[in-house]
This record gives sequence, C-alpha cells and structure tokens, in this order.
Amino acid sequence: MLSRTISLYKDAYSGLSKSTWLLSAVMLVNRSGTMVFPFMTLYLTQRTMGYSLGQAGFVVGLFGLGAVCGGWLGGRLTDKIGFHNVQLVTLAGGGVLYIVLGQMRSYPLICVCSFVLSVVNDAFRPANSTAIASYSKEENRTRSFSLNRLAINLGWAVGGAVGGILASINFHLLFWVDGVTNLIAVLLLRYFLDPAVTRVAKPVEIPGPVMSPYRDKVYLIFIGCAIIFASCFFQVFSVLPVFYKTVLHMPEYMIGLLMTTNGLLIACFEMVLVFKMEGRRENLVYIGYGVCLIGLGYVLLNFLPQSVWTAYFCMFLMTAGEISAMPFMNSFWIARTRPANRGQYAGLYTIAWSTAQVIGPMGGAEIAQHAGFNVLWWVVGGCCGLAVIGFRWLRQLKTALDE
Repeated sequence: MLSRTISLYKDAYSGLSKSTWLLSAVMLVNRSGTMVFPFMTLYLTQRTMGYSLGQAGFVVGLFGLGAVCGGWLGGRLTDKIGFHNVQLVTLAGGGVLYIVLGQMRSYPLICVCSFVLSVVNDAFRPANSTAIASYSKEENRTRSFSLNRLAINLGWAVGGAVGGILASINFHLLFWVDGVTNLIAVLLLRYFLDPAVTRVAKPVEIPGPVMSPYRDKVYLIFIGCAIIFASCFFQVFSVLPVFYKTVLHMPEYMIGLLMTTNGLLIACFEMVLVFKMEGRRENLVYIGYGVCLIGLGYVLLNFLPQSVWTAYFCMFLMTAGEISAMPFMNSFWIARTRPANRGQYAGLYTIAWSTAQVIGPMGGAEIAQHAGFNVLWWVVGGCCGLAVIGFRWLRQLKTALDE
C-alpha cells in the first residue's frame, strides 16, 4: 500500500520540464509573502484605521477594477514583448508599490495606491500563464498548471500562517514582507529563467486565421460563467475572514491557520488527484463538480453550529471544490489558444477573475452589512448553482458545435 502510494506521487510529478519546476519555485518564494490581500478587509476595519466594512469592501473592489485593467494590459504586452519581460517588470513594480501602500493613511490615497498596485500586479498573471503553457507539453499541461498552483498554495499556507501572526503584532509588517518577497522573486526569475535557454520548444503555428478571444462564442460564455463563480469564490478572501472574526470570534492567528489549511490540502493532494482525473472526463465536468462543492460549503455555514469546527469543515469542502475546478478551468482556455494569441486569451481570463474581484467583495460586503451574513451565504450558494447550470449548458453547446 505504501509503495503504491509513493509510486502514485512519483508518477504525478514526473515528466514536467525543468523550466516548469523553476517557474514554480519562483512562485513559491513570491507567494510566501502574500499577506496583504487576505487581511486587507481586517486591516482597514481595525480600530487603528477605523474604516467601515463597506469602505473596506470598496478598496478590495478597487483591487479588482485595477486587476481588470492589468489583465488586459498584461495580455497585450505578453503577445508583444514576451512573457519573461512582463513578469520581471510587474513583479518589481508590485514589490515597490506594496511597501508604498503600507505607508498610506488617507482613505483616498489608499484607494488610488490600491488601484495602481492591482494594475501592475495583475498584468503579471497573463504573462505567467503564458509562460507555464510555453514550458509544458500538451499531455501534461494541466499538471504543469497544478504544479504552479501547488507552489502558490504552499506559499499561501506560509503567508497565511505568518501573516496571521504578524497581523496580531502589527498589520504594517504585512506590506513590507509582501513587497520584499516580490523583489526577491524578480532576482530569482532573472537569474534562473532566461527564456533564451529555458524554452521547451519553439511554438509551432497551426495554419489558418488566429481567432480573437473576443470573437470566440464558446470562450465568451465560459468567461461569463467564470465571473459568476469567481465572484462567489472571492468571498473567501474578503468577507469570510470578517465572518470568522465577528461571528465565530476567531482571533487573527487562527484565521491565518485556517487559510494555511486550505493551502496545505491543495499542496498535498491536488497534483495526485489531477493526475488521476486528467483526460478521463471533459474539463467542464470537473469544473461543474468543483463549483457545486464550493457553493455547498457556503450554504452549510447557515445550517451547521457556529464554531471553529464548522469553519474548518466548510473550508475543507471549498478546498475540494477548488481542486476540482481551478486546474481544469486553466486547461479549458489553454486548449482554445495558439501561441500567437495565448496572451490575449490569458488576459481575458485574468479580466474575468478581476471583474469578479470587483463584484464579489463589494457586493458581498454590502449584503453582509445591510442584510447579514446568513442572507449572503444563501445568495452566494445560489450564484454557484447558477454557474453550475451555465457550465453544464456550455458543455452541451460545445459538443453540438464540435459535431
């Protein structure tokens, strides 16, 4: 039994390129310092800053608005100047801006700095997704994205735990750590991943016109469903921590540990599960299962006793849903691209998540503030159900068009 388990894990991680591993290592360093965004709502609503939940939700929404602009800009720049250069510039710029944001005390300046930081930060995402696709082969592309997610979530686990401790001491330490780890990641990326050396193979262009993602009907419907789902998912990083604090009375360090649990579960199990699932069913099937589990995790907050154990159980369901949905969402959009338009497809996918980052936190904060958390969890669960229906319909549409 033990030998079979070891063999399964070995197979799950085999066959990936050296560049994929190096890029994931860079992401691990960078995301180990990811502390500001998960604690932003708590930071702004603490006694020292004194802003309302609605004002904090607006700032988090500005992160999303900036991310929309950054996703579009990053996608365009990636196709023009290359993913490597875009990653270097955006990581460096983000590092400096995190430190600057930590010095802001005026609400208008916090809003402006948050927006600019988000533009720079999210211009990185299309470039990073294009890099993963370029360093991988078609048969292991989902696992390549999962390895990158593993690095992100291991970093998230470290950042969540350390961030909770630092937030208990001084919230401003979060901004310094986030900024410095960005700058360290720049140095690692520049030193270890020279694209002239590490590219797996020169892309082979398929004859025929290159489609714009904005004219791809199937992809646009997918993007719409992704926005609905992601708006629900982002409650985990915005309103849910406030629910833990105000309703379940969890201290900051315990909230950090709960976030760490999410990252550790993904790091331990996602690669193996993706290895077993990849290619057996359509990507949209796994996406639908995952969205359903995440919606269930929110709704159960209204039924189960208000305790720390409820928080952990619901987080476990949401993590299982994340493992099922996220890697296969990446595989779905990558399968519709060519090297010449991959940056634009990645940019539109980033825009979808960024749009949700505007709608989700702002809408969730307003509902929680005026109608209460119970109503919010019902609304979020219902929206997840709507997204499941959308992905199911998209699967039928795609099958009909392919025939």
